[in-house]
Amino acid sequence: MTPGHGSTVDGVLRRSARRTPARVALEYGDRSWTYEELDAAVSRAASVLRGAGLAAGDRVGAYGHNSDAYLIAFLACARAGLVHVPVNQNLTGDDLAYLVRQSGSALVLADPDLAGRLPEAVPALPLRDAAGSLLSRLDAAPAYDGPEPAAEDLVQLLYTSGTTALPKGAMMTHRALVHEYLSAITALDLSAGDRPVHALPLYHSAQMHVFLLPYLAVGATNTVLDAPDGDRLLDLIETGRVDSLFAPPTVWIGLAGRPDFATRDLGGLRKAYYGASVMPVRVLQRLREHLPRLALYNCFGQSEIGPLATVLGPDEHEGRMDSCGRTVLFVDARVVDEDGKDVPDGAPGEIVYRSPQLCEGYWDKPEETAEAFRGGWFHSGDLAVRDGDGYFTIVDRVKDVIDSGGVLVASRQVEDALYTHDAVAEAAVIGLPHERWIEAVTAVVVPREEVTEEELIAHARERLPAFKAPKQVLFVAELPRNASGKILKRELRNRLGDGGAG
Repeated sequence: MTPGHGSTVDGVLRRSARRTPARVALEYGDRSWTYEELDAAVSRAASVLRGAGLAAGDRVGAYGHNSDAYLIAFLACARAGLVHVPVNQNLTGDDLAYLVRQSGSALVLADPDLAGRLPEAVPALPLRDAAGSLLSRLDAAPAYDGPEPAAEDLVQLLYTSGTTALPKGAMMTHRALVHEYLSAITALDLSAGDRPVHALPLYHSAQMHVFLLPYLAVGATNTVLDAPDGDRLLDLIETGRVDSLFAPPTVWIGLAGRPDFATRDLGGLRKAYYGASVMPVRVLQRLREHLPRLALYNCFGQSEIGPLATVLGPDEHEGRMDSCGRTVLFVDARVVDEDGKDVPDGAPGEIVYRSPQLCEGYWDKPEETAEAFRGGWFHSGDLAVRDGDGYFTIVDRVKDVIDSGGVLVASRQVEDALYTHDAVAEAAVIGLPHERWIEAVTAVVVPREEVTEEELIAHARERLPAFKAPKQVLFVAELPRNASGKILKRELRNRLGDGGAG
């Protein structure tokens, strides 16, 4: 292979550093990095990692909170030819041990407050805030002068969210992620003049690969927060420090429902990105009502495709509030039946993909890889409908469709009906075992105000055929979610299965 093509993840930063060296690339807490400084830090960090005895292709776990150190470590792994393994900072015990051991991580970069959770005998290096941490070693380290990785080399094992089974490590190459960055830049109108804030976990693909890295590619100034704190976010918007925000519907619901949302000067927010789960129409309407110039983007995809697959742009929402949009630049998609044949527009089927953004398969799982890529297309597990204009609407996860008395019910349709009731803050619809119905359509609701089970069932029956309406409604304080905001329906079914409708 001819060297020097530079189609690598760390090359994204290198090019921006040469183009705009003095521009501020990253702000975190009281630290600020220009593009030139950030690129130099990545080079020195790559030297530290290779100096620790790691060889090209070794896996390096990353178990830390949002920080500048976390970003530098990822880019350093990329530059040094190592394979970065982001680990959910909330994982403990067997779940944490599974990811570290299944990935074969030779070293784990861990924040000091998390390191004690790691399995015994796993080598660890502090990311920050400790003597000998990666960040503290940068001043004494030389610039990395080792071999550059190739575009086809693995750069990350991006573990799936595990909503239906144990997480699988999607093998992402440099080339796949660079293609995904360009798709994100074009579909989401990212530009150097934007002032984005990154508040969702950086170990998750959406915040890192749909927003932070693409924004570094175009040369924007990025603010990284520890978490999506409502007060902090509104302060940053009101003072003009940020004008672009990505968040799952749960965060937007919280922001739009704040008493001060309508009274604070938030007109400087120009771009609002959402995804991962259903955004209630009333929340979109509230955002539009108070911020009429706000550009709204619905982002959809999954880990295995980098993760952005489709986008519904700001000029496409009218009449399509439930759509996830059309495919991005480097993604081709079809809707197929169980035999892999195209279904007519308007009919539901599984959405399948071909794309240079796709993973190479699942780490050390050849059978699962073969199953996912059968027929030469990646099978997403999402049940979708495509219209004649190329817009996709996700109906459900294939495994979340409910078999009620032999009739299939899409949980998304029932959730949409429930969201039209003012008392419903959040809803998830699942099937629970039932002697007569096989599975009973069950709504799990986080109430906004006092409401009864009978009221919600009657409300749903007014909008749905009787067989689709919930047989029961269970009230909870919150719904279990993963880092990207996706509701963990598998966890709900496991938790509530024994107490389902009888």
